[in-house]
Amino acid sequence: MFSVSRRLWHTVEGKARGVAGWGKLSAMSGEEAGRIFFITGGAGFLGINLVRFLLERGQSVATFDLAPFDYPETDRVTHTQGDIRDADALRRAMAGAHLVVHAAAALPLYREEDIFTTDVDGTRNVLQVALELGVERVVHISSTAVYGIPDHHPIREEDPLCGVGPYGQAKVMAEQVAAEYRAMGLCVPVLRPKTFIGPERLGVFALLYEWAAEGRSFPVLGSGNNRYQLLDVEDLCQAIWLCSTLDRERVNDVFNVGAAEFGTVREDYQAVLDRAGFGKRVRPLPAGPAVFTLRLLGALRLSPLYAWVYETAGKDSFVSIEKAERVLGFRSVHSNHDALVRNFDWYLANRERLRGQSGISHRVPWKQGILSLAKRFF
Repeated sequence: MFSVSRRLWHTVEGKARGVAGWGKLSAMSGEEAGRIFFITGGAGFLGINLVRFLLERGQSVATFDLAPFDYPETDRVTHTQGDIRDADALRRAMAGAHLVVHAAAALPLYREEDIFTTDVDGTRNVLQVALELGVERVVHISSTAVYGIPDHHPIREEDPLCGVGPYGQAKVMAEQVAAEYRAMGLCVPVLRPKTFIGPERLGVFALLYEWAAEGRSFPVLGSGNNRYQLLDVEDLCQAIWLCSTLDRERVNDVFNVGAAEFGTVREDYQAVLDRAGFGKRVRPLPAGPAVFTLRLLGALRLSPLYAWVYETAGKDSFVSIEKAERVLGFRSVHSNHDALVRNFDWYLANRERLRGQSGISHRVPWKQGILSLAKRFF
């Protein structure tokens, strides 16, 4: 496994913007602004949805991200463009915040070194700075990727952690860092969400949405009769809000969150094809040969799909949310079906704006590589 470097990476732009951000953030205090939420990764898919969720509830919001905050809400948010691997920039930007939601992460398609230095070293920076500044609590957004490929379901919080690949391993290590700071007295609720979707989400799901919008069928690995739980981003925002507002003794723990209602992959993905209105169907592919082919394409860097996606896509994958329901009062509003269709409707409404964009974050469609050639067979 990659040895995590303690060398922090610095961004000149992050430092410069951090000074300005500190002044604006510190100026908002007391009754005028209420509590200030500081969101790392605030310009990302989860970030913008959480920003809107909090603004609707009258909260003051500051964001910190490598990417610019280029949304209509820009005038209502204090944004600092910087890197969580730069502790000094974080310290300047976080000053004055009451609560931190740590959602920044290097995703699986990033370079291995970036994944570990961002997801582990960056998490340590966020927690250390929060501790130094006397922040009330830090809600850490982890992932059910920490469970690897389990041999039973539903998966519970006490089950073994065994991340697959650099991303899964880094998420496990980041949780260990969170536990260290919880032991120091910092309140660190940890949420392990299932794959979450909704408005602004693209990434790997853009494959499904693009194929559906073009009137094509969509392939699934295996029979498609496996149950694969998802999560609507609105429900994740609800869980973050509960962890931010309930008594610290109640929330200072680890919680799975996912949809309460979900069907099979075949049923849930068919809902998107039905919404597209072309009469197309989900088409099963033999799992063994398909996974072998995807492994080969991945090794040749011809496919955007990483191992955890295709190794789990044809298997059951769902967690127990009983603990979050019992302890936090969490209630999942959206089913898999609802979340996928809601995300697809957003994609259709923004399709022209997104045309020609691609990358490795959840904000843009992933490059399809050789999979774009496979569309002609569906």
